[in-house]
Amino acid sequence: MNPLVRPPRLTPGARVAVVAPSGPVPEERLQAGLDILRGWDLDPVVMPHVLGRHRELDYLAGADEQRAADLRAAWCDPSVAAVLCARGGYGAQRMVDLLDWEAMLTAGPKVFAGFSDVTVLHQAFATRLGLVTLYGPAAAGVDFLKNARAQEHLRATLFEPESVRTVTAVSPGAALVPGRARGVTLGGCLSLLASDLGTPHAHPGARGGLLLVEDIGESPYRVDRYLTQLLRTGWLDGVAGIVLGSWAGCGPYGELRVVLADRLGGLGVPVVEEFGFGHGEGALTMPLGVGAELNAEAGTLTLDEPALS
Repeated sequence: MNPLVRPPRLTPGARVAVVAPSGPVPEERLQAGLDILRGWDLDPVVMPHVLGRHRELDYLAGADEQRAADLRAAWCDPSVAAVLCARGGYGAQRMVDLLDWEAMLTAGPKVFAGFSDVTVLHQAFATRLGLVTLYGPAAAGVDFLKNARAQEHLRATLFEPESVRTVTAVSPGAALVPGRARGVTLGGCLSLLASDLGTPHAHPGARGGLLLVEDIGESPYRVDRYLTQLLRTGWLDGVAGIVLGSWAGCGPYGELRVVLADRLGGLGVPVVEEFGFGHGEGALTMPLGVGAELNAEAGTLTLDEPALS
């Protein structure tokens, strides 16, 4: 697995587009997120269907074609330097096959950020565009709006990526399996990685990679099921190391930790837990597609070069 192309960092005054590829966004949360972006001296533009809602399926921010059209238009707009997802939810799987990948590849590299259901798009941007992306807070996400750490880490990654070349776990020293490993970062939300298996835009496997993984609202036995599916398909064969993020609403952590140790401990690679990205409070921004070194005991992920050029 080789490092991917790093898009340019943002500069003051940059135009950024906000899209909703999955679930609907409350207007008050969107406006609060836009205020934060403007406070960073960015010029946010909201794509037409961000505040939309599907006529019958109210968990979708508009029809699949509308959400895909918004993302394509934002990405192919030469005045836009970054595309930020307003939230996760559900729906990226329904629209990812409607994107015009040739047009988006021609549009050139730019920043793409989001998390949770957006995992599907992170995988597609890696396999179809060969591009580093940012698994980080959503522009209208509850945690992003209220948490200074989440805001500052995303801001630093966007504008001063060399200042966050070493990402340190929120709870350093939590090594499920000690050791060091090198590889290229990939991953996202566990349930989406499992459900994306076998689709046209998914990573074929984690061989040679440092897998970043987290989830929300999945009981321990369901986490077991997703990990077992990844193991049985061979998707985890050759993984170099694993970084575990937040597991909000996944039951008592002691019970979940037994599952994580049982399913991942036999891989013979370093595994660090409680790193602090994903759905937890004050979530860190994690670059995907960058070469890095993992030190499980120290709880650090040191990038070979800044996430953005």
